[in-house]
Amino acid sequence: MSRIIIILSLIIIGFNSCKFYEKEIDKVEIAKKYYRALDHSDKTEIRLLLTDSLVTKETEYDYEQIFSLQEYMEWLKWDSVFDPTYDILQIEQEGEIVKAKISKIDQRISFLHEEPIVTNQVIRFDNDKIISIETVEYVIFNNSTFIENRDGIVRWIDKNYPELNGFIHDQTETGGLKYLKAIELYRSKKN
Repeated sequence: MSRIIIILSLIIIGFNSCKFYEKEIDKVEIAKKYYRALDHSDKTEIRLLLTDSLVTKETEYDYEQIFSLQEYMEWLKWDSVFDPTYDILQIEQEGEIVKAKISKIDQRISFLHEEPIVTNQVIRFDNDKIISIETVEYVIFNNSTFIENRDGIVRWIDKNYPELNGFIHDQTETGGLKYLKAIELYRSKKN
């Protein structure tokens, strides 16, 4: 009888160990699904991966924003206008968080930064859903290039196409389309 109890105990311990291991893999998989969904601007998948709200932070700039799920879907529409490419350069689970090194390029970043922006991010979870994403470090970010290009286009648009004013801060789909139009007009004046 004691042999049966020992064998059952070992089976239960083994089963629980496997379940714990699966949970750790799941967080990395959830994070990977999130970045793939961003890469494809897949609103349906994003909804499944996030809690009802999402906290985004940028440590270096002491910035934090809390999005409702609906607000984040609106931001995703804006982001998708620029045809983004998100690449996972590194990803690993560390305790209850996932750390990822992410490269992002799109039409807006290509214009402003002239190369991909690479960041280190920390993803936090509430059960199996993402609750926050913190950019803890900008690994590749040329602030002077970004600011010079941003200020140049804003000044030029303000002077030549005032109907597009505000495009730089309007993170809606309409704002994104105005941003693309501003980039197109600005580039065409340089040619």
